[in-house]
Amino acid sequence: MKLRLFQGLVLGLLLTTMFIGCAPAAAPAITVENGWGRPSMEMPTAGGIFLLIKNSGNAADNLLSGSSAACGSIELHETIMKSDGTMGMNLMDKPIEIPAGGEIELKSGGLHIMCIMKKDDQFKPGATIDLTLVFEKSGEITIPVEVRMK
Repeated sequence: MKLRLFQGLVLGLLLTTMFIGCAPAAAPAITVENGWGRPSMEMPTAGGIFLLIKNSGNAADNLLSGSSAACGSIELHETIMKSDGTMGMNLMDKPIEIPAGGEIELKSGGLHIMCIMKKDDQFKPGATIDLTLVFEKSGEITIPVEVRMK
């Protein structure tokens, strides 16, 4: 009787361990929408890129970087209020977190992407460029970005 009880207990523990090991891991589910860009009026060699990043998954993800053939480099920036009362931009020194079940809007006057050393023959109003975003967990996602003056 004791042996059968012991065997039942061991079998129950093994099955429990197996089911716990098979549970789906937390993962982000990133989508990127409404990508558009515009040449900068203040910096002739740069342009801003704006978009909406949604995460319908159950784990956060981080936007690390990006690239585009229309740009010499891509930088993540934030708009700040300077001590003299004027607006300025700072290069982000950390990734942009997209929370689980949340979204982050990259927009003018807030978090945004800068196209540095833009290629005027590609990054111009009326053009559509490809932008590849690099996420920590989701990897690379490439989206079309309409360039306009809006």
